[in-house]
Amino acid sequence: MAAVQWRSRGRNYEAELQRCRPEGAPVEFGDYHPLKPIMVTDTKTRRGARKGSTSSSSSSSSSVPPDPLSSMLDGTDPLSMFAAASASETPTMSHSDLGRKKKEQDEDAVGPDFEPWSSKRGEILARFTTTEKLSINLFMGSDRGSSAVSEKVRTRLEELDDLEEGSQRELLNLSQQDYANRIEELNQSLKEAWASDQKVKALKIVIQCSKLLSDTSVIQFYPSKFVLITDILDTFGRLVYDRIWTMYIYILSLPQPRHLQEAQYFSVTSSETCLNWFFKIASIRELLPRFGIRETLPRLTAMIRGIGDPLVAAYARAYLCRVGMEVAPQLKDSLNCNFFDLLGTFRQISGESVQNQLVLQRVETPEYLTLYSPAISWILQCIAYRAPEILLTEMMERCKKLGNNALLLNSVMRAFSSEFVAARATDFIGMIKDCDEAGFPKHLLFGSLGRSLACSDPPESERLTILNEAWKVITKVRNPQDYINCAEIWVEFTCRHFTKREVNTILADIIKHMTPDRAFEDAYPQLQSVIRKILNYFHDFSVLFSMERFLSFLDMFQKDSVRVEVCRSIMEVFIKHQVELTRDPVILNAMLHICKTMHDSVNALTLEDEKRSLALLIIGFIRMVSFGRDFEQQLSFCVEARATFCNLEPVLVQLIHTVNHHTFITIPSLSSIFSRLSLYLLSGQVALANQCLSQADAFLKAAVSILPEVPRSISVEGKLRSSESFLLDFINNFLATVLVVPDHPEHGVLYLVRGLLNMVQDYTWEDNSDAKVRVYISALPLLAAMCQETYLYSIPKVDSNETLYGGDPKFLSEINKLCETLIGQILDHLKALSRDESTKRQGAVAFSLFGILLAHGDLRNNKLSQLAVNLWNLSHKHGHCETRISVRTLEYMKHQAQQPNMVHLSDTVQRLTLQSRT
Repeated sequence: MAAVQWRSRGRNYEAELQRCRPEGAPVEFGDYHPLKPIMVTDTKTRRGARKGSTSSSSSSSSSVPPDPLSSMLDGTDPLSMFAAASASETPTMSHSDLGRKKKEQDEDAVGPDFEPWSSKRGEILARFTTTEKLSINLFMGSDRGSSAVSEKVRTRLEELDDLEEGSQRELLNLSQQDYANRIEELNQSLKEAWASDQKVKALKIVIQCSKLLSDTSVIQFYPSKFVLITDILDTFGRLVYDRIWTMYIYILSLPQPRHLQEAQYFSVTSSETCLNWFFKIASIRELLPRFGIRETLPRLTAMIRGIGDPLVAAYARAYLCRVGMEVAPQLKDSLNCNFFDLLGTFRQISGESVQNQLVLQRVETPEYLTLYSPAISWILQCIAYRAPEILLTEMMERCKKLGNNALLLNSVMRAFSSEFVAARATDFIGMIKDCDEAGFPKHLLFGSLGRSLACSDPPESERLTILNEAWKVITKVRNPQDYINCAEIWVEFTCRHFTKREVNTILADIIKHMTPDRAFEDAYPQLQSVIRKILNYFHDFSVLFSMERFLSFLDMFQKDSVRVEVCRSIMEVFIKHQVELTRDPVILNAMLHICKTMHDSVNALTLEDEKRSLALLIIGFIRMVSFGRDFEQQLSFCVEARATFCNLEPVLVQLIHTVNHHTFITIPSLSSIFSRLSLYLLSGQVALANQCLSQADAFLKAAVSILPEVPRSISVEGKLRSSESFLLDFINNFLATVLVVPDHPEHGVLYLVRGLLNMVQDYTWEDNSDAKVRVYISALPLLAAMCQETYLYSIPKVDSNETLYGGDPKFLSEINKLCETLIGQILDHLKALSRDESTKRQGAVAFSLFGILLAHGDLRNNKLSQLAVNLWNLSHKHGHCETRISVRTLEYMKHQAQQPNMVHLSDTVQRLTLQSRT
């Protein structure tokens, strides 16, 4: 293939744009529209219509298949038939009856706002632990009751007693985890015994586990033991209930009256089974019946009064209240009765029996009292749920009559609604003052009060008094851990209702208590919580950083990981809530200090994700800094930030974006070659947009000069990949920019394009790569665009080469020569591919060059037209060009040939069509 003389075809970009716009066609009303909803034909016979006649909801719907879901609305589907049958068998109720019944059910039911026992289970197991050794004594001996029962029931009880008569198994020296594992094994054994129809064995397991609830030998562990054992009782209750319920459901499913006799048989059987379980459980002192709830609850409540140990009795009452809330939440009287009985047992705590037990186990009274907390709190939660205010007031009066028992008062404040407590905060403070601190520290009571006040607001006139009274007690707490636990709670109340002055005072007090002996090292979670609460309420950072003690408070976070986490939380809030750009020196100095702390935490072991996360936060801060038209100050800030954040490359990139035309010296310091290339190009574009032509030249020349440094492979997400695709993308972007860059008066014509092509020529490309000739092919459209009288795009106030040269023949001649050189290089490459028998690559390159000639070359030139035909033939020679693409290309050429200035394409189309057929 001989070299050809290049001529670029003239382009009228505006006219081409108009021709490319799709033609619109108005849609008249009633015509088919793809978004028009589909109407389904109703083919059912209407009442009064002739048999066989149909009615259609739309004239066009007859062709639409019926909707399978809508077609079942005639009642023929199983669900509709079931609903119809139920409706015919159920007696009708008036609207007033239905409304009243629904209202009663809604009032009685326990809603999602009631915190379930399951949510407290994990907390209890984690809180009440022990290092003492535990034991499990499973005695399978005879324990016949003396109750007067029927002969049948007595026989079953004797069978139960005879099972493993006299056997005993005692597990000693168990750790807490071993104990829990063993209880779980018993729970599984219970399920397996029941599933294998060994009902007697299952009952035996439940009895023996229930006996363990009376064991208080390791009293600190008792709340957790109660949780573990009652899991087994719950399992047993569900198994018995499910068995009886299954029989009942079976009776209801029998058709009537065909199997009436069978139904009566099962009815009697299920009743006997149910009665059998009633008597069986009622005859065993370790188990209490839980059926017939309305009559049984008061009786069981009274029976608990016979339990001698007040701690065991308290948890028995808690369990009864728990079951009562599950099956009969409307029976409030038994809940109140359980609570009042519980109050009566408090005098036992100071009795000789309990005190001797505490001395024996070396347990102090305050620690012992905390064991009651889960039981009391649960009972009070049940009572307070949807309770009238008058009842809660009565509970407060009861507490006062008991001498303001601190444990009880603490449970009341935790169980009652925060609105109720907040409205009477002053009264509660008075009750706290009157409490005896020996049994239950007052700072714990103020902590419970603070939790309620953090959720609900007390009367505005009382808020300052409440804060002062609370802090008088909190600040006197000597133990640093107790102090910070309480202070952290009251920080939210202070932030919620007061100004920076009061918050600053509290921060100063915390610093005073937590600094001696470096007590803050054991309180990082609480101190972090303080920071979070302050950030929740103070979003104006000029106010936040003007607190004298805020930065001093941050200095207590001396563990690197915690310190960085705190700084991160501050940055996240700043980025989220700082809406306006700032130049406030207070904010800038503080935020630079915080960002520097995050930056300095980066080391060789820091993960890339962590680096990226920290960089994004710092970038968020930099984006919010603006000095307006004061470029000197902006540049000074960026210079300082560049020196401060030199280890995080994304931050340096952002700084370059911030003041692009002042940061030439920053770009070479970046390690990523592609970051440097893209920033040089972007900086050049910014310089052009600001009419800084010399700076633009410098940036673009710098980009070209570092092209040889591009490695042949780069790491992407930890994997090595060829860099060719990235390099080609950059070069294409570069070429698109060069169109509007005017030639430098002291350099030759097209010096930037020539410099780029020279670098491409000298670059060491991969073996068997077509990347170099693809760059040449990409350069041809640029050179063709430079030949036009009016360029495709331009930059305001920047005179491109179209203005400088004005279509000068010498300029056009230089362009054409360069195009001919490039085409010659491409053709030589095609010959080399032919020798190497790389037919697929040869066909792809040939077709790419054909497309360039078609779009940008003047095919009125015979040699250029012949070259286009030859390239077409070469691309199709070995069948590597897709038929679909060929067809669409020919159609495009036929369409173009209809334009007045493109008639010459008709001859080329005929020649290509003829070649394709042959």
